[in-house]
This record gives sequence, C-alpha cells and structure tokens, in this order.
Amino acid sequence: MKYLMPHVIRFFLVILIMFSFVKITVAQEAEVGQTFSTTVSGLKIRSLSKKGQFVEQLAQFQNPQKTVILQALVDGHLFEIREDGRVVIAAKKSGKYSIVLAENGDDLGLTDNSAIKKIKINNRLRTQIRRLIANLQLSSPDVGLRLKAIKTLSKSIKPDDLNTLKILAESEENSSVLDALELVFALDNINSSDRETRLLGIENLKQKTSFKAVSRLQALLDKDSEGQFVEPDKEIRKQAKSALVKIQSRLNTYEVAQTVFFGLSLGAVLVLAAIGLAITFGVMGVINMAHGEMMMLGAYTTYVMQQIMPNNISLALILAIPAAFMVSGIVGIGIERGIIRHLYGRPLETLLATFGVSLVLQQAVRSIFSPLNRSVITPEFMSGSWQINDFLAFTWNRLYILFFCLLVFTCLLQILKRTKLGLEVRAVSQNRNMAKAMGIPTDRVDAMTFGLGSGIAGVAGVALSQITNVGPNLGQAYIVDSFMVVVFGGVGNLWGTLVAGFSLGIANKVLEPFAGAVLAKILVLVFIILFIQKRPRGLFPQKGRAAES
Repeated sequence: MKYLMPHVIRFFLVILIMFSFVKITVAQEAEVGQTFSTTVSGLKIRSLSKKGQFVEQLAQFQNPQKTVILQALVDGHLFEIREDGRVVIAAKKSGKYSIVLAENGDDLGLTDNSAIKKIKINNRLRTQIRRLIANLQLSSPDVGLRLKAIKTLSKSIKPDDLNTLKILAESEENSSVLDALELVFALDNINSSDRETRLLGIENLKQKTSFKAVSRLQALLDKDSEGQFVEPDKEIRKQAKSALVKIQSRLNTYEVAQTVFFGLSLGAVLVLAAIGLAITFGVMGVINMAHGEMMMLGAYTTYVMQQIMPNNISLALILAIPAAFMVSGIVGIGIERGIIRHLYGRPLETLLATFGVSLVLQQAVRSIFSPLNRSVITPEFMSGSWQINDFLAFTWNRLYILFFCLLVFTCLLQILKRTKLGLEVRAVSQNRNMAKAMGIPTDRVDAMTFGLGSGIAGVAGVALSQITNVGPNLGQAYIVDSFMVVVFGGVGNLWGTLVAGFSLGIANKVLEPFAGAVLAKILVLVFIILFIQKRPRGLFPQKGRAAES
C-alpha cells in the first residue's frame, strides 16, 4: 500500500494541474471575448478622437468579425439599439431594418427605425478606417480584395504603408497584384530626392497603363505661372516626355479596340433586329413595317416576366427569351394569316397594311402598359464591366448581347440547314413555283417563316431591353436600320446579314467621333445607296431562279 501512495498522489497532482490550466485558459478566452465586446461597445462613444482609439484597438484583435464591423461603420450600417445599447449591423428591408449583433453576427430579426440609432463618424475617421481595412485586406486570399487594398493605400501613401507593401511584394505571386505594387513603388520613386531613383521610377512608369502614371508624368512637364518648368532637371523632363509618348501609343491601340468593341456591340443589335426581317423579306418578298413592333413585344415580355418573378431577375430574363419568341411568333403568324396572305403580289398595299398593324400594336401597348417607358432591371451577372486597365473596359451587358447574337445566328442557321422546315424555307426562297409543284405547302411555309422571323425579332427585343428603355416606340428606332442591313448584306442571306450588321455597326462608331451620331448615320446611308447602285443584290446575293427574276 505504501508503494501505491506516491503514484496516487502524483496522479491527483497531474489532474489538479490540468484542471487549473483549463480553468485559466477558459478565463483568458472569456476575458478576450469580453475585451472585444467592450471595444465594439466603445464605438458608441460621442468623442470622435476616443472613437478613433477604439477603432485602432478593434483592428488589433484576431476576431474575423472586426473587418465586418469596420466596413459597416464606414458604410453607415452600424447602429446602437436604443433600449439596451447593443451595437448592431442593420440593413433596410421592407420598410424596416434587419439587424444582426455586431460582435458575433447573431440574427436579431427586424426592427423599426425608431428603435435604433446610427453610430456616426466624420471624414477623417472614415479615411482612418478605410486604411485599417485596406491593411487587413492585404493578407486576404481574395485577389480582388488585395488589389482594392493597394488602391486605397496608394491614394495617400505613408512610410509604414510602403514598408507593408514591400513585404507583401516579396511573397506575392499574382501578376495583377504585383503590377499594382510596381506602380505604387514607381510613383513613390518619382518623389524621391535622389535623381537616379527618380529616373528609375520614370522608366518603370513607361510600362504602366494607368491614369496615375500619365498624370504624374504630365506634372513633370507642367509650367508655373511665370512660365518656368516645375521640374528643373532637363533629363528628367526628357525621360518623362519619352514615357508619355510610349504610353500614348498604347492608348491609341486601346481606343481602336474600344471603338471596335462598341461597333461590334451595335452591330450585334442590328443583326438581331434584322435577321428575322431577312428571312421574311427573303422568302416571302414582304416589306414588314411591323417588324419593329415584334421587337417591342419581346421587350415588354421581358418586363412582364420580371414583374412575375421580382425576386429572381436573372431567371426571369432567361425565361423571357423563349416567352418572347412564342409571343412575337404567334402574333406574327396571326398577322400573316389574317392580313398578309391576302396581299401577296401587291408590295405597296402590304407595306401600308403592316404599317397600320404597327400603329395598332403601339396603341395596344399604350393602352395596356401606359405611354410611359418601362424600366427593365439588368441582372447582376450583366452589370458592371470587365476592367482590363484604366483605359480599356468592356461592359458586361454588351458582351453578353454580342455572344447572344452569335448564339441566335448559329441556332437559326442550324434550323434552316438541318430541319424539314429549313429545307422547305430554302426551297421556297429559291423557286416558289417549283417548290409548290414538288408538293411543298407554300402557304404553311409562309406562315411558319413569318412566325419564325417575328419570333426572332421578339428575342431581339429581350436583348434591347438590357441596353435601352422599353416603350411603345422602341421598334421604330431600329426598323430603318434593319432594312439597311438586309439590303446591304443581300436579301434573304443570313451570312450577308451578319457581315452587314457588324460592318455598319463598326462604321457608325468609327464615324461618330468625327461627324456626330446623326451625320454618321447619314453618311452610312449615302454609302449604302451608292453601293446598291453598283451591286443591286447586296454583298451576298441570293442564288436560285427566283433570285434571278
């Protein structure tokens, strides 16, 4: 027994030590949690100087909630509950405020505006908080956040910030972040008192495409009120001028790329608007003045779908594509069966009749939706732009419309080449009498062709709703351009319509900076008139006996 006693004593001593360690650890964790909670509560203090101290103290904690709290404070979303003084993050929702506890993110439900009080800050404190957030974001795994942090710090760089960025550059692997860091270092080098360092900074800026680089280099060439150069060193001015020339040459390339992009995006809209017209005009020889109203119906279908599904705008837009095709297609078939089939062979009367239909459709829309324009919401995935650099950006909505145009064109091409309807449409367009003699029901083909062309016009209206207001006169702005595209490309030729649409779109955008929007369109119209004098059947004339007659 006496041999067991020491072992038992040791065992209890170990248990006692472990229990004490756990107790101390729990107490320390509770103290840290309490300190974090106390710091968050300190943000309510009225004194802005002391509030700044609490902000600095908050940024020292390892709690991930600190960044959320600081961002909410900058954005004006940090509030205090009047009743118990708890600090919460609030967001407006359905006339009330959805609140969560700031220190841990616990959901506290909805409350009225009168139950909470905003925690206010001034511009100096707001700048201080943004710098703290930026320093915290520098260690984020998200590349976008690191770039945002560098941009924030570079607005007024300090020695401590510069050291932090140099440490980041040693371990950074992302090329975009490294490029942003090199820009900051180059701009800082230009402000150096050492001449060689300044020349090195200018040499590095020569490779950068940035507003800041251009502005800083231009400042070296400025003169004061007495006509003297602000920068006295002639060599530095010479190198700055050389760097600006090199940057400007790149800017000219970016301007061309931007012009081509806007031209292609305009061309995509023209192709979408004209492609349905190319089918009906090419197969049936009908000048459909109501084609623009088919696009209008597609745009209003998009608006209606968003009203039905207000909480899911993206899905509403996707479902609007087949819905617009069906609505415009059915209306198109109704117009063909009810009016146009009685007027074949009388082009002037067909033109007047379809013009009357366009007026009826416009008035119907005014009666149902009112004459006012309707706003269609752009989904989140189509908002914003793809920012390549400071001088070149492509808007997502126009990029998606460009891809959508090519997709619609490809689908239509496959329908005409690989389906029975497509075979019949091609047969009727090349020689109607021979197709009829071969047993093809030309009346049904006419109706389906007109419906297909009208349906595609409706799909074009979905795309137009994302770049312009939806109103009763939406289609009138594109009907003349659509006919120009069809005639220029070659009546009934889809490839001609595609090439003509993109060509006219680019031509418009190239001429606009020199001639203005209106004169550019006039010049394009004059060009088409002269072109048709030389090639009456357009760029890609239709083949077949009917085309020869």
